Amino acid sequence: METNISQRLLDVADFIPQGAKLLDVGSDHAYLPIHLLQEGLISQAIASEVVQGPYRSALENVTAAGLNQKIQVRLADGLEALEPSDGVTTIAICGMGGRLIADILTAGQEKLSGLERLVLQPNNREDDVRAWLSDHGFKIIAEKVMSEKGKFYEIIVAQPGQQVLNDFEKRFGPRHLEEKSAGFLTKWQRELEKLQVALSKIPEANQADRQALEERIQAIKEAIQDEG
Repeated sequence: METNISQRLLDVADFIPQGAKLLDVGSDHAYLPIHLLQEGLISQAIASEVVQGPYRSALENVTAAGLNQKIQVRLADGLEALEPSDGVTTIAICGMGGRLIADILTAGQEKLSGLERLVLQPNNREDDVRAWLSDHGFKIIAEKVMSEKGKFYEIIVAQPGQQVLNDFEKRFGPRHLEEKSAGFLTKWQRELEKLQVALSKIPEANQADRQALEERIQAIKEAIQDEG
């Protein structure tokens, strides 16, 4: 079976450790675990879904790929899919809002002990994800910005460890601020241009609104500046 896997999920796959046992939360069609097993990159996987339609689709795809012995498909909400006996080493949560990802991690927090890696791909509110990691004993070890169909996506990779982030790092990402990758710079340069246009349309009399935008603009300039 050929999986119709997106570039976004291919980029996520790059951060799944070799030989991992994976829990893919909100796996949708199970494209990510199927791809990883077909490429011999992981040992086993659990694909979980909370909605009947995607759950059935994942079951069908796993069967079509001949991977029923390697991938368990479970109908469950968030980390309720995970049992201590599963031996999962890596959890991926992709394609949902950052606030929801943080809520899923909070609800299943007691199940994260012994975990080696979290691979998270929020569609928005990346700061909520980083704040959760900072507050709950996880250290961000890698970040990536990629674009697909005109939209930017961020991948945040973390492992157990202490890392206290300030608000600036939560917004822009500690690894991004160190590396200043092309994707990161392009994303924030585009956002900067949009905010500058918006600022030009706010009347001078609306000083509170102007100041709020100016502060956001200044923060982006600080984040993307070349420190030479």
